[in-house]
Amino acid sequence: MDLKLRENARWALACVTSMGVRITPVDRMAVHNSNTFTLQATSAETNVLNVASSLGESCLAMTKFVEASPIAFFVKSQLRARGIDYVGPDVPQGGPWGFRHQFNIADSGFGLRAPRVWNDRAGEVGRTISAADYDLDRIFTREGVGILHLSGLIAAMSPETTAACLRLAEVAKENGTLVSFDLNYRATFWKGREEELRGAFGRIASLADILIGNEEDFQLCLGFNGPEAGGKDLSAKIESFRAMIAQVRAQYPNAVACATTLRQVISANEHLWGAILCADGDWFVEEPRSIPVLDRIGGGDGFSGGLLYGVLRGWEPEKWLQFGWACGVLAASSLNDYAEPADEKQVWDVYKGNARVQR
Repeated sequence: MDLKLRENARWALACVTSMGVRITPVDRMAVHNSNTFTLQATSAETNVLNVASSLGESCLAMTKFVEASPIAFFVKSQLRARGIDYVGPDVPQGGPWGFRHQFNIADSGFGLRAPRVWNDRAGEVGRTISAADYDLDRIFTREGVGILHLSGLIAAMSPETTAACLRLAEVAKENGTLVSFDLNYRATFWKGREEELRGAFGRIASLADILIGNEEDFQLCLGFNGPEAGGKDLSAKIESFRAMIAQVRAQYPNAVACATTLRQVISANEHLWGAILCADGDWFVEEPRSIPVLDRIGGGDGFSGGLLYGVLRGWEPEKWLQFGWACGVLAASSLNDYAEPADEKQVWDVYKGNARVQR
């Protein structure tokens, strides 16, 4: 397997991210008719880091904060509690109508009432992230990073963040860092910038060692004319993903691994959950299984985090997929947006279906 980690790296896993907070009703109530809410610090990219940080690996979030903001203080304290280091400037708010951190207002749904998510990102300080905000020579050259994880969410947020992700991917490759790229297509982020972003995403994909995304992501982000998605038939989704990745590997031969999750929603409380991985031309499939769901947000990030942890540990690809599948289950069994395993054994027990009490 041609995925060689940089030796003696200070940071096992790093990401660039725009941090915000999620507001969630308690007791699985809907947002519009609840009056009691919980608050958590969140971002898709730090959700991915959380598996490795929970299991003792050194992780770094490259981000940006609003100076003297109580939300920024809360985010920093939560990252410290999760074992994730952070770096990035604090910038003045600029008055009541200046910068702030994003608010993600989301409920968990219940039964046949689907979860609903409302993003409030006006004035988000993370949209101004630039590669110049960080000492890239210190982080990537002198200290070293094992894997840089990039998400299509941060890469598409603004022209500034697009340029930042491109530059970080280039610097990572120059310094022997592996690059993981979760395409994470969002139509609202791409509106009016389709041609520009397709070019940028193609450049990042050309530098990536690991690509994560379903067939729609590869079609919409990278311009492949692929097969139709399999609808609700998960076996069809597996076959369409195989066909798509054959094209991806031909155009992006640098990508040693390509992976995606497989999800069919039975209700807000029950999903069929699977995953598929192509690693160096070999295919591995976790056939979908029924899992109970407490809160679905972050399941895909948990999968990515578990998969990358397997890469960090030097496991065989089949174990990357198994561990990633189980970390997705962990995230879905938590009201937090991220998987936070107590130890590797807990993850492997989830994979084996061993829910017996641990004494």
